[in-house]
Amino acid sequence: MSPSVRNIIAWILQALLAAAFIMSGFMKLKDIGKTVEMFGSMGLPAVVTYLVAGGELLGGIGLLIPRTVRPAALGLIIIMIGAVVIHATKIPEFIPKGLPALVLLALLVVVYLLRRPGTRLA
Repeated sequence: MSPSVRNIIAWILQALLAAAFIMSGFMKLKDIGKTVEMFGSMGLPAVVTYLVAGGELLGGIGLLIPRTVRPAALGLIIIMIGAVVIHATKIPEFIPKGLPALVLLALLVVVYLLRRPGTRLA
């Protein structure tokens, strides 16, 4: 894959993921009371709600800044691993409801790998 194609694919994915995470983080913070209640129903403390919502919002913004793409993707990967685990263990019907978390996790890993400096993907 040529560096220019890799760059175009990475930017498209970064923009789509940024929009998804900025919107998700904003919606969690907008209705923080219900979000804390939802996280609490899964046995998570309120502080986790604020960390996830803030992490999604800031991580989404970080995906749009070239110097922070990899750290932002890594932070969001950690959040999404947690989301996948929560969906698998606490939420019934894992496949239909947990599928978006799996897709976002996979796309974040792709961005992380595409933005690795000095490497070429075959």
